[in-house]
Amino acid sequence: MADIKTKFAGLELCSPVIVSSSGLTNSAEKNKKWAEAGAGAVVLKSLFEEQIHMEAEQYSDPAYAESADYMAGYVRGHKLAEYLQLILDTKMACGIPVIASINCFSDAEWIDFAKHIKEAGADALEINILSLQTEPHAKYGEFEQRHVDILKHVKRVADIPVIMKLGDNLTNPVSLINSLYANGADAVVLFNRFYPLDIDVDKITHTTGSVLSNGAELSSPLRWVGIASARVDKIDYAVSGGVHRPEDVVKSLLAGASAVEVCSVIYTQKELFIQEAAEYLRKWMDSKGFDRIAQFRGMLNAKEVKGVNMWERTQFLKYFGTKE
Repeated sequence: MADIKTKFAGLELCSPVIVSSSGLTNSAEKNKKWAEAGAGAVVLKSLFEEQIHMEAEQYSDPAYAESADYMAGYVRGHKLAEYLQLILDTKMACGIPVIASINCFSDAEWIDFAKHIKEAGADALEINILSLQTEPHAKYGEFEQRHVDILKHVKRVADIPVIMKLGDNLTNPVSLINSLYANGADAVVLFNRFYPLDIDVDKITHTTGSVLSNGAELSSPLRWVGIASARVDKIDYAVSGGVHRPEDVVKSLLAGASAVEVCSVIYTQKELFIQEAAEYLRKWMDSKGFDRIAQFRGMLNAKEVKGVNMWERTQFLKYFGTKE
């Protein structure tokens, strides 16, 4: 039977399916369930920078600057203690790698949490930098440089594998990935999913779009993993967004990913997807004569100029250039 073990960010995974950061991974009991189903790793529910700031402001007195500083320190400490306990409890309950997660938009002091996260036993740390850039006077490249600065900060305070989860609002993901690799990133995940926005025309107000992803969203991470894994091939990749069927795992591996991060499909199918994806992957590998994932990973990435063109413009001309 085919061996579906894979390596991602220096971690040995029994399966390429990783349960991504969400309410699905906010307790050791839930994480044990994913491990027993055959998940390769879990990414714990994120520590959110905004949540720390908002709670500190809620409990501080604006008339006293000292109270704001005190409450900020208290909230940070309280949130960190809760998170470290989640790491400890999950490590005790699960026999698979446990990846901590920080969701942030600034190179703040509390990124020093990384040191404590390492000491609590996390096997790796995923950094989520999720932010829309709207400042009209911002300099080109500032947003990308922030990713590099946060990474360098984390690497200074903690010797731990670091995974950078990127948003899709980047002009040139390949250039940024190359800089992240040069500054010590062990892996990247493409892509983070922005909060879905919609407008209610009857109430004339903003509302929430579909919280869960759909299969059509797989195209973008497949394209960019396919391009980036050929251009910056010394770093590991994971696909995130749109993985809803077992064959999507195979597609991601063929494009150059070492793993996939899944969330929406776990909300809808629970452990069943993890089990079915592993079974499908083994059967597919057996049918194609592959013993290990390394034998076909990246087989369909953009290795040559012709391949890059196929991933970029030629397909548009072929399929839509003559459509009326």
